[in-house]
Amino acid sequence: MTTPKPLLDIENLQVTFSTRRGPVEAVRGISLSLAEGETLGIVGESGSGKSVTGFAMTRLLDASGKIAGGRISFRDRDITKMTSASLREMHGSAMAMIFQNPRGALNPIRAIGQQIADAILAHRKISASEARAESLELLRAVKIRDPDKRMNAYPHELSGGMCQRVMIAMAISSNPALLIADEPTTGLDVTTQKVVMDLLASIAAERGMATILITHDLGLAARYCRRVVVMEQGRLVEEADALTLFRSPQHPYTKRLVAASPTATSRVQDLVTDDEKLLVPAVPLAPPPKPAHGTPPLLEVLDLVKRFDDGTVGVENFSMAIAPGESVGLVGESGSGKSTTSRMICRLLDQTEGTINFNGQSISHIPARDFHRAPQRREIQIVFQDPNDSLNPRFNAFDCIAHPLIRLLGMRNGAALRQRVGECAHRVGLPANLLERFPHQLSGGQKARIGIARAIACRPKLLVLDEPTAALDVSVQAVVLQLLDRLRREDNLAFLFVSHDLNVVRMMCQRTIVLRNGAIVEEGESHQLFDSPKTSYTRELVDAVPHIEMIAAEKMAAGA
Repeated sequence: MTTPKPLLDIENLQVTFSTRRGPVEAVRGISLSLAEGETLGIVGESGSGKSVTGFAMTRLLDASGKIAGGRISFRDRDITKMTSASLREMHGSAMAMIFQNPRGALNPIRAIGQQIADAILAHRKISASEARAESLELLRAVKIRDPDKRMNAYPHELSGGMCQRVMIAMAISSNPALLIADEPTTGLDVTTQKVVMDLLASIAAERGMATILITHDLGLAARYCRRVVVMEQGRLVEEADALTLFRSPQHPYTKRLVAASPTATSRVQDLVTDDEKLLVPAVPLAPPPKPAHGTPPLLEVLDLVKRFDDGTVGVENFSMAIAPGESVGLVGESGSGKSTTSRMICRLLDQTEGTINFNGQSISHIPARDFHRAPQRREIQIVFQDPNDSLNPRFNAFDCIAHPLIRLLGMRNGAALRQRVGECAHRVGLPANLLERFPHQLSGGQKARIGIARAIACRPKLLVLDEPTAALDVSVQAVVLQLLDRLRREDNLAFLFVSHDLNVVRMMCQRTIVLRNGAIVEEGESHQLFDSPKTSYTRELVDAVPHIEMIAAEKMAAGA
């Protein structure tokens, strides 16, 4: 019996990029194959070459990139030697790609129905009305609500999950044999992530499509992929079926990735990192002492309400308290009111109703536009989700950390300022030689450390953390989480930890509050809440989280 030829066969692929300092090898001689209808995961951290490999398969590398060697065979045709006309014919009709940032990949000034129709008309000779009718059917196929209305909507009018569904509709519009999904769930909350991935899996099964899932989320790869390859610095270092790879990783790099991934049973001090720049050693995890009876909380929020100008209710009757040194998690889906609540507490946004007391004093009467003058500003700091957006690109690392010291504390003395900035950099493990670099010259983990150093520079009492590790690789995330946990215990910092990553919240927070449509649906001790949720909504959130160890157990039980 002859073995069927693979749909995709890559041999010794090499990709280089031209830079001012000479060529950079992004992919270094990898080989892999994919069968018809198979789902393959490509995992690794930023810079491992996984996305570059996906772009090389489709010949969508940018102008500075080139395939320097090797062969990419798709249905016995060498993609590396295809003409531009042949590539245009192949894209969409035989091979399609879903990009990481769906809102950025969609045309902002064209309705989504038109964009799907454009994709259809690019590969098939049918009328515009027929293409529009098929676009409507595709929106139904990807389970978009009110597809007739959404046909005329623009990307900015849709959520991130809806935009991703539109991208899926465009990708499958010509029934390709291979679908490449490049980080398709980045930035999505856990339930939307599960809906999108379940949708992709069901469509692939129905149409017999082969799928390549490019991700740094090992849980997703474990749940949705039959086979997984691991990339490190442009090389393929391990390949196995998903169950074997995650239960018994062989390569040291794979072992580190698995060990650095938060799970349902992880403790923050147990996360394994490969970072030698964490200058201050971790100390054993210990919960903060409970305040004595009658001790006032550091933060008290009573009946907080936010209504927007269009009548939308962002937050409804939200109440909570945080003790000094306590870490409280705030979880929920996109649109649940998490970020709105955190911004009102930080006085970056005015509430409609309600009271916010901090350290025994009301701060809710101070307008957000004037809060920078209030003495409490230095005591309430925030670490934002994306340091690329929150760091001034014209400031070097030193200036970013120094900025709140100058504005809020009036530190003008050069020697004192340099000393305080140096102390903050040292505490977050940022080497002194990086202080002169600008954000674009630093890695994601280094930029995250600058954001934390800036937040602790004024020695605050409350730190609001808005998805502080959402955009980081698992090993970098582990370093940042250990750093935050150590700072909390050393300075008796209180945390309001806003996240859609329930594994991280379980590790970092003593208590957790669950929000839905701006209202609290459940709250309690974190481990108790996640282990025995009382509401169906919390159970839905918990069940949507892909746990490597649980998925492996399920596959073992199913005989996978």
